Amino acid sequence: MTSSPLYLPEMINSNILVQDNSIENLRKEAHECFKLQKFFKTLEFFEEILKNDQHSPEDQKNASTWNLSFNKFELENLNELTNALCKNSTVTSLNLGYSKLGAEGGKALANVLCKNSTLTSLDLTCNNLGSEGGKLLADAVCKNSMLTSLDLSLNNLGSEGGKALANALCKNSMLTSLRLGSNELGSEGGKALADALCKNSTLTSLDLYYNNLGSEGGKSLADALCKNFTLAYLCLSSNELGLDGGKALADVLYKNSTLTSLNLLNNNLGSEGGKALADALCKNSTLISLYLIVISLPQKEEMHLQMHFVRIPR
Repeated sequence: MTSSPLYLPEMINSNILVQDNSIENLRKEAHECFKLQKFFKTLEFFEEILKNDQHSPEDQKNASTWNLSFNKFELENLNELTNALCKNSTVTSLNLGYSKLGAEGGKALANVLCKNSTLTSLDLTCNNLGSEGGKLLADAVCKNSMLTSLDLSLNNLGSEGGKALANALCKNSMLTSLRLGSNELGSEGGKALADALCKNSTLTSLDLYYNNLGSEGGKSLADALCKNFTLAYLCLSSNELGLDGGKALADVLYKNSTLTSLNLLNNNLGSEGGKALADALCKNSTLISLYLIVISLPQKEEMHLQMHFVRIPR
């Protein structure tokens, strides 16, 4: 019987060392390519890393979550990114916020969403997409079956962009979070989104801060919340909802049983609107967070409102 070689343990340790060096080199190469915006090569290196038995949870995170915010992309680099994403099998979350993409960049990303089957989260905050970019992305959302979170805040979408996205919500059955803050949607955009909420059954979070929705937009959304049974978080801060909008939303709290967080900061609701919300909180058992400021509220009513805040479960 042949005995085992005495140097076998050394060989095993040597193999492990080679593997460790190999994956460390791959990490360095991936990081360098990412910095240089060589996205095809970045994907290739990450795919190799993830095939390696020695890869870590951090490797998985770096491969799946790409933060490219505050970058200014040359056309060549943007084309490489979008082409890489069309063939990507590892990236699930992409942040391109504050990257000055413009309408053309929006068009390129819309094309990605029509083809990509792994991306679940996309942040395009503050890219001056405009109504045209918004419409193209809305059309892509109708066709995409993977994306669950989309942030289009600060993009000058206007009412037309808002209407297009509202139409997309009527058809999309995957999106759970949509952020459209500061886009000048106006009352028409608000009404269109309200109609969409009556039909959509998957969205759980909607952020519409600073969109000049006005009392009419607020009332339309309030009416929709009486018919929607999935939305849990709604931000309507800084929308000039006024007394009528505040009262309409107070009425919602008597009927809606799914909303857990409502932000009504800076809406000129007045003391009467504040009292209406306070009264509604007595009957509502599901709202956990309510954000609002009521200025010049008489002391008795201020106490009344504060008492009901205390009764909300935390």
